[in-house]
Amino acid sequence: MSFYSLAKRNALRKPLRAVLLIICIAIAFLIYGLTTSFLGGAQSASAASEDILGITSAGGRAQALPIQLLSRLADIPDVAAVGYVARLRGYAGVEKNRIAVSAADMPRLMQVNGKGLGLTPALLSAMDGARDRVLVGRALAEAQGWVVGQRVTITAFDVFRQAGGRDWRFEIAGIFDGETASTDTYFMIARFDYVNAVRARGRDMVDAFVVLPSPAVSPAVLAARIDARFSSSATPTQTQSEKQFLEAFLRQYADVGLIVNLVVGAAFVTLLMIVINTMIFAIRERTFEIGVLKTLGFSRGHIVALVLVETFFVVLLGGSVGLSLAWLAAQLAGAELGLVFSGAVLAKGVAIMVALSLATGALPAIAALRIPVINAFRTR
Repeated sequence: MSFYSLAKRNALRKPLRAVLLIICIAIAFLIYGLTTSFLGGAQSASAASEDILGITSAGGRAQALPIQLLSRLADIPDVAAVGYVARLRGYAGVEKNRIAVSAADMPRLMQVNGKGLGLTPALLSAMDGARDRVLVGRALAEAQGWVVGQRVTITAFDVFRQAGGRDWRFEIAGIFDGETASTDTYFMIARFDYVNAVRARGRDMVDAFVVLPSPAVSPAVLAARIDARFSSSATPTQTQSEKQFLEAFLRQYADVGLIVNLVVGAAFVTLLMIVINTMIFAIRERTFEIGVLKTLGFSRGHIVALVLVETFFVVLLGGSVGLSLAWLAAQLAGAELGLVFSGAVLAKGVAIMVALSLATGALPAIAALRIPVINAFRTR
C-alpha cells in the first residue's frame, strides 16, 4: 500500500463523517467563490481603470457642472483627451427594473474610454442619423432581452422632457461588450446632444467630466493639478480615478469589500475549528495504529506527513467541489449579477486550500507525535 493510499483510506475510514466534513468545506469554498466573483464582476470597482479620471463637483455628485468647463480642462497640460457625461436614471416597464443611461459626446467618449468599453467605429457610425439612437451594454441587453433595432422606453425618475412627461424613447443602434468580462456593461449610452436638447431642466450641464491623462504624467498628479485649477472658481471640483469614484459610490450603500471579507473570514474560521476538531478525534481513534507505525519504524516526519496528506485530501476534495459549484453558478447567473469567476479567484482559492490544510493538519499532527508508543498499545 502506498503512502497516499494509506492517507486516503484513513480520511475515508468513516464515510458519513468524511462526507459531512467535505460538505462543510465545499460550502465554505462556495461562499468564497461566489462572493469573490461578485467583487471581481461588473457590480464592483475591480474592473475600473486607475488611469482614467472622473471630475465631479466638490459639493457632491448631485451638483452638476457647466459644460463650459470643457475648454478649460482641455487646456490643462498633460490632458490627452476629455469627455463628459450626463446621467439619466430611470426604469423600463416596472419601477424595480432600473436602467442607467449615460448621455455623452460619442467621439470624445471614444477617445477617452472607447477601448475599455469595447466601442468600435462601426458602433459609433450606427449612432449617426437619428439622435435618439443608443448603444446598450451586453449585460443589460441580455437581461432585458433587447436586440438591435428595437425601440425601448425609459421612464426617468427626475429628468422631464420639454414636451412634458418622463418617458424617453430610444432606438437600439448597437450592443457593446466591454474590453473584458468584468467590465460593467449594465447600462446604455445615449447622445448628449439629444438629451440636452429635449430635457426641460439642466441645459448645458453635465454630471461629470472624464479625462484621459497623457502617458507622461501620473493620474494622481494630474488630479491634484485639476482640482487646484478650479479651487478658487465658482465651480470647485473633485477629481478621482474611475476606480476610486466607483468604490466611493458603492460605499454610499455599504463597504462591499469589508462585508465580503467578513463573511468569507467567518466561514473559514468556523471551518477551521470544525476540521481541527474532527481531525483530532480521528487521530485519537487511531492511537493504537499510530503506535504500531512508530514500532514499525515510521519516523516522526512520516507520521506528520501522513496526517497532513490526509487533511489535504479532505480539504482538496471539498474545496474543489465548492469552487466548481461557484464556477458553475457564475456561468449560469443572470447578467445583472455580474459574477466573474476569474483565474485570480481560482488561484487564491487553491492557495487557501493549501494554507487551510497546513493550519488544520498541524495540531492533529503534533497530537500524533506526542502519543508515546506504550500508551498507544494500552488502548487495546
